[in-house]
Amino acid sequence: MKLKCIIVDDEPLAVNVIKKYVSELGKLELVETFNSAVACIKFLEENHVDIIFLDINMPLLDGLNFVQSLNPAERPMIILTTAHVEYAIKGYELDVLDYLVKPIPFHRFVMAVNKAFKLVDNKGLKEETSDKDFLFIKVDKKKLQKIYFSEISVIESLKDYIKIITDKGKFIVHQTLSSFTDELPSDKFLRIHRSYTISIDKVEMIEGNSLGINGMRYTIGRSYLNDVKKTILDTEINENFN
Repeated sequence: MKLKCIIVDDEPLAVNVIKKYVSELGKLELVETFNSAVACIKFLEENHVDIIFLDINMPLLDGLNFVQSLNPAERPMIILTTAHVEYAIKGYELDVLDYLVKPIPFHRFVMAVNKAFKLVDNKGLKEETSDKDFLFIKVDKKKLQKIYFSEISVIESLKDYIKIITDKGKFIVHQTLSSFTDELPSDKFLRIHRSYTISIDKVEMIEGNSLGINGMRYTIGRSYLNDVKKTILDTEINENFN
């Protein structure tokens, strides 16, 4: 398993160092690089990444304010990369995964990446140990609705709310898509877009960058495309699937 990452730094030399470390380590997939935090905001709205290697001192929007602007429940793991030691306390107050001081030694980079994999592994272990086939959702102030995983077809993000489409109807819940997806068994559900998580068993067709469920088409995000095909079709992406 590789974790998807991006680099956000306005210093080309620093970007090249992290790019080299990523290639040397072989456990990460570098998706994109950005020379400002502002430049990657739109990208994060439409694409999934696991880790952001983030500089602090940047024009227009510095790294710390950028982290504060992200939804804590939705944001990737943050590894700060900076030449300024004095921001460390503030960084950890924002619950970043690690704080790397430039020039970054390779062994410290490896330690930070290992923290990310440990966090992901612990989350996966928690999912594997659960044998429930249902959950309860809060549909109003007093009512909890029981839904079985087998009944769910699609979960759609509505910013701070989600729409859960089931065999019994649709439910609007005050919860983020990321946090709700974390409650679902990873062998049965798959995130295909910043806005959609789907039931793997409910997929009826795949065509281009979309798939069909119950007669409706759902767009597959570009950064999710390979994972979707590998999971659903059990094969690598190819030139005819784009």
